[in-house]
Amino acid sequence: MSELTLTLIKFGFLVVLWIFVLSAISVIRTDIFGTKAPASATARSARPAATKKKPEKPRKPRKPQRGVPRVLSIISGPNAGQSVPLGTQPIVLGRGTDAAIRLDDDYVSTRHARFATNGAEWFVEDIGSTNGTFIGSQRITSPTPIGLGVQVRMGKTIVELRK
Repeated sequence: MSELTLTLIKFGFLVVLWIFVLSAISVIRTDIFGTKAPASATARSARPAATKKKPEKPRKPRKPQRGVPRVLSIISGPNAGQSVPLGTQPIVLGRGTDAAIRLDDDYVSTRHARFATNGAEWFVEDIGSTNGTFIGSQRITSPTPIGLGVQVRMGKTIVELRK
């Protein structure tokens, strides 16, 4: 082989190696810091003060209750007992700093799930999590309506809407 061919092969290998290194750094940075949210979204999702309650024992699945939910409560998992009052703004759950309830669960993504309302009912939406969001044993892939007492599982954490 000519010297020019060997030099081009070495240069090509060097370019491919740098692309690999930069993509690995990008993945690590995204995993550590999460993705950037628009400035208007971060201002709207100010963290309401979470209240501490006595942790409850996990219960059997029950039928949804009737009425208007007032709080989103964690009923099982590392953050059991925390809750956040519901308003009109969406509530993001995850390990990230921009989450309304910051979960200390290794199986939860930085921005895992969003709870939002259209005024009449509440919806839960998985926002690109790695391990998924479940209602019962059903993994949700699109915004799904939920009512009072419906348990939503993210990793080892179970949350539900309560009065």
